Amino acid sequence: MPLGSNKILESGRPLIYEVSNFDSLGVGTPQIRRGDALRTLVTSLSGFQKEALVASCRSGKTWRMVSDEGKYLNGYDAAPPPLSFLTVGMVASYMNEITALAQRDGVEIRHLKLTLDNYYTMTGSMQKRTMIGGAEPVELQVEIDCDLEGAALNQFLMNAVHASPLNGLMRGEHHSLFKLSRNGKEIAPLKVGQLDADLLPDPADAVQKAKAGEIGENLLIHLGQTTKKNVQGGTEKAASSLSEHQDRRLNIAAVATLRADGMKEIRQQLYSPHGKEWLFLSEEAEVDGGKARAPDAASYISAGIGFCFMTQFGRLVPMLGLDLPEYQIIQDTHFSLGGASGGTGKAGEADPVETHVFLTTNESDDVAREMLDLSEQTCFLHAFCRTDLKTKLKTSLRDVQSLTA
Repeated sequence: MPLGSNKILESGRPLIYEVSNFDSLGVGTPQIRRGDALRTLVTSLSGFQKEALVASCRSGKTWRMVSDEGKYLNGYDAAPPPLSFLTVGMVASYMNEITALAQRDGVEIRHLKLTLDNYYTMTGSMQKRTMIGGAEPVELQVEIDCDLEGAALNQFLMNAVHASPLNGLMRGEHHSLFKLSRNGKEIAPLKVGQLDADLLPDPADAVQKAKAGEIGENLLIHLGQTTKKNVQGGTEKAASSLSEHQDRRLNIAAVATLRADGMKEIRQQLYSPHGKEWLFLSEEAEVDGGKARAPDAASYISAGIGFCFMTQFGRLVPMLGLDLPEYQIIQDTHFSLGGASGGTGKAGEADPVETHVFLTTNESDDVAREMLDLSEQTCFLHAFCRTDLKTKLKTSLRDVQSLTA
């Protein structure tokens, strides 16, 4: 039986839309250190349903998005799961760099389709505090018809992958930093890295005061159930993600193509645990050559990290019998401009993710600290950041070639 009420459906609002008044919400914005800085506010709605506001300092755009989980977490499946958002942002970023690099180098692309697979793991016991999330290398298949072939094409694609700002979080180990508040009082974290900054204001009221801007095309559409695929170590059982001991492997995929009007259409599939297929639209902001009719790659990536981290707090409540009626975060992400799309000519870079956590609970300070530690420990996307990852590339429409970027 699903946890909580289906507030996403009850609201009647689009799943993604632009917010018009972020500057008046009183939570401020971070300073740009590299190329863009994004502030993401995430609050729990009900059960595993969450709402996020993602503001980009570079573009001045703010997007409101929602996320839910499926039967594997006793969710309503009313919106895509957290991992969808990072996968969608990643494939959008790769497409940005491939098309920008082609334009820079005078390479004509006549056809382009990207298929991305992300893999994650969850192992251990929650009761024993040994449960931990993990991230595996990324698989990217590029279906392309262009002026290049052979070694020249391989090098071109590797350069594009390295140019993605997300490359900055993938290469090397980036341990996230945190501030923690329990019932309005700041307390020092125990195990996770402590952020050297002042605690930001609780974002709960800010999210409630957000106003929708002009709503145009539907930016997120449910397409039905994902076609089943045999994933080694995968699972599709109801409530499987709430089992006390876990040893499972997750697989989420996305297929990206370019529309004639320049918008990216990205079909997201959830293979393990098995779930719905969704169609996302993505476009970069005007400052980056787009028209900002849909969220940009970095906004989707930032939303995904915040949503995934929040899900882990939601899992602790039923699995450990904890009191946590309200919880919110403010998360800052810092990315360089794209090596091709931003004209830097360099590999993408990023800073460790910075997160302010706000818990309302009758539990003690020590239990609040443990909730933070366990949520970071089990979060797939904080594991993604702290793991040195590579992208395995394949090209098609010619002799299939494999390489690692």
